[in-house]
Amino acid sequence: MRVLLLNGSPRADQCTATALKEMADTLEKEGIETVTLQVGKGPVRGCIGCGGCRGKNRCVFNDDMANKVIEEMEKADGLVIGSPVYYASANGTLSALLDRVFYAGDCFAYKPACVITSARRAGTTATYDQLNKYIGISGMLQVPSCYWNMVHGSCREDVLQDKEGLRIMRTLARNMAWMLKMLDSSDVPRPEKEPMVRTNFIR
Repeated sequence: MRVLLLNGSPRADQCTATALKEMADTLEKEGIETVTLQVGKGPVRGCIGCGGCRGKNRCVFNDDMANKVIEEMEKADGLVIGSPVYYASANGTLSALLDRVFYAGDCFAYKPACVITSARRAGTTATYDQLNKYIGISGMLQVPSCYWNMVHGSCREDVLQDKEGLRIMRTLARNMAWMLKMLDSSDVPRPEKEPMVRTNFIR
């Protein structure tokens, strides 16, 4: 079993990365393989809603991380999305990327997923709510922890002193491992998927 971790921070080794590493180390101890992608630094274009990805499971723009994330997610059994807080929301690069990945990708449903947020002080719950919407709309299974999934600090050393935050990360990872193992051992079929129906209120 494999979990994909997305680091939405432009800094590869600071606060968000420290929280993700705490999760990755715990998952590895539980026998779960992990793959971490640094996705928050390079330029990423936003989704233009062209619909060119429909039925292809790939974004028509193949010039950044979007299709790489989809390819890795096809091989993964679970997903962790990590982001720093920018103006009480996720990093804009990560938001643009996730819009395209979740719009184009058809490889998310019924896989356990969670988001984690990192901030010096505030904006974590708003970012947490924002990112959880990707999980909900794509039929993923939200993994719980023992508190909101966040760490606090201005640098890696601060996060390492956030004992409560690190406990939340470890609990989250153990719960994800538990869900993955339950799904792996179950022979219950997935729910039947109904065809898409759209209701427009302006006629």
